[in-house]
Amino acid sequence: MQYFSELFASSQQMWSLILCAVLIGMSKTGLQGINTISIPLMAIAFGAKPSTGVILPMLCFADLIAVIYYRRNASWKHIVKLLPMAIVGFFVAIFVDSFVDTSDFKILIAICIFIGLLVMFWTERGAGKSEKLLRTWWYAPLFGMLGGFTTMIGNAAGPVMAVYLLSTHLPKLIFVGTNAWFFMIINYLKIPLQAFVWDNINVHSLSIGAFGIPFILIGSVIGVWLVKKLPEKGYRGFIIVMTIVSTLAMFMEF
Repeated sequence: MQYFSELFASSQQMWSLILCAVLIGMSKTGLQGINTISIPLMAIAFGAKPSTGVILPMLCFADLIAVIYYRRNASWKHIVKLLPMAIVGFFVAIFVDSFVDTSDFKILIAICIFIGLLVMFWTERGAGKSEKLLRTWWYAPLFGMLGGFTTMIGNAAGPVMAVYLLSTHLPKLIFVGTNAWFFMIINYLKIPLQAFVWDNINVHSLSIGAFGIPFILIGSVIGVWLVKKLPEKGYRGFIIVMTIVSTLAMFMEF
């Protein structure tokens, strides 16, 4: 009990972390966007900005599991298009942090996700719209920027990337593999910035994250199993629904 009291200020923090860990495992192994539900829960339990330092090491561990499992399933042309502006998005987030209050970070995250949802609904309404957007010079860079920004300020780029990958109409396993590789790269790139610029990662946050490892593994197994069970059309519908739910969860915090 003393160990838990040293790690967690309250039982709410512990149970929020356990739920978050399971959802992260499920999300990283295929149920894209489901872990965004945990973002507001962790923000309530640990604080909006400090929670990012707790979640990031957990995400990095889950990313590694996902890449090992889906290592042969990825569309690298999409990853290459997204990465440069995602890195720019990191530094935009750092700049915004210099004059935006921590409590406003959740609002910024939700606005970015809401923009992505509007684009998703627009492309779903007509055949060929997503193909036309994918051929424009600004579409992938825009989502790369939004992804880098939202992942830096709140580890909440899942729905943003879901919108982009949905517009590519990739097969289910390629969708999951592309998502896994993209997030592993950007999450590991974020570690020095979170640790040395924002000072969000320390021994205490790493210890809290390590407590969640068994639950991440449980969630990973559940995620792999569910992806195998879901048909292609059903999987796409699930991702759309979870993106909407994730955005509503963020807005409900204000």
